[in-house]
Amino acid sequence: MRILAVDPGSKNIGLAISDPTGSIANPLTVLDHVARLVDAATVADIAKTNEAGLIVVGQSLDDDGNPTFEGRRAGRFAQALMAQTGLPVVFWDESLTTQDARAARIAMGVSRKNRRGHLDSLAATVLLQSYLDANPQK
Repeated sequence: MRILAVDPGSKNIGLAISDPTGSIANPLTVLDHVARLVDAATVADIAKTNEAGLIVVGQSLDDDGNPTFEGRRAGRFAQALMAQTGLPVVFWDESLTTQDARAARIAMGVSRKNRRGHLDSLAATVLLQSYLDANPQK
């Protein structure tokens, strides 16, 4: 089963998709944030096109494990997504995914000039791989 990961942000939404076995995460695309319902409809269409059976939404948490302001926003987005897809949606802690994505680009030897720009799809990939590693598919 393919799994779609969503890294929602206030400006961009990063997407990543797993391979059919649900073991390897790959960057998919970055969407510009428009409005919650429009974004949810777009992600729902992408999930259908890619035959995803599960959607993982990144949610930022504070030190006590409670959703931050952005985490609550991700929760509202996930509700809209569930309503439009009918697919199961799970939350996954997105803490440090952007920093991990930045570190991965450095480790790959990407030049400083080419590291500019958003890391949203790569952050979604880090998020999804973390989920896949913790929840191996049977």
